[in-house]
Amino acid sequence: MKLNDGAAVKEQYRTAEKLDIRTAIHSRYSTNRQGFGNWIFSHYRIEPGMSVLELGCGTGQMWVGQERLMDTCGRLILSDFSEGMLQKARETLGERGRVGFQQIDIQRIPFEDNTFDVVIANMMLYHVPDIPKGLGEVRRVLKEGGRFYAATYGEKGMMEYLCGLFREYGAEAVGNYLFTLQNGETQLSPFFDKVERFLYEDALEVTDLGDMADYITTLEGMSGLGRLPRETVLAVLAKHSVDGVLRLPKEYGMFAAQ
Repeated sequence: MKLNDGAAVKEQYRTAEKLDIRTAIHSRYSTNRQGFGNWIFSHYRIEPGMSVLELGCGTGQMWVGQERLMDTCGRLILSDFSEGMLQKARETLGERGRVGFQQIDIQRIPFEDNTFDVVIANMMLYHVPDIPKGLGEVRRVLKEGGRFYAATYGEKGMMEYLCGLFREYGAEAVGNYLFTLQNGETQLSPFFDKVERFLYEDALEVTDLGDMADYITTLEGMSGLGRLPRETVLAVLAKHSVDGVLRLPKEYGMFAAQ
């Protein structure tokens, strides 16, 4: 599978099951109790009446508890490449007067130039087959002075750590590094005058290794683990635990561009 192959990505996110497993592991075991979603929202500058587009909204879970902000927007379009994800978002958030749900490909945003005050694309740009084309579309639909927010991960996080644990079993990182904390600014700069990077300090401290074993089964970027018995996976994780806790590094953050 190509790491940013559109059909493969659509199949991977056809339903919310895998995404729910990944989200749950972070919710249960992250050391930063603010939560990544809350931290992301703390960086948004959305004023009353603004028009906002989110690309790749997933299940919509990040908007739970943000009802006041949702109602502040003059218009909020929550979109995703996957119809299955959009359906889950509708179920999660319900119908709200100023909120619309729409299936959208970032490479072909179906809105006129200068439509939105804010565009959001969290944890999804690395899936886009043609990132410059997608960013060009974002810039096109943003109003002058508008802001673009894009959360992503780094290149020395959980995936790389887990691959190190299982290297003797043939695991190797085939992670998607097409848009990361390390290279994102270079890709954003041709389209925006100002690009800021913010880092989120966090780690995982996992006490139930079964949860981590479930998480590993959802990872597309860890080749060589699919054939391993679950008992072997659990044994390796236990070997690297200290006092019943497996600690894993996380490298997450976001860009704010204007």
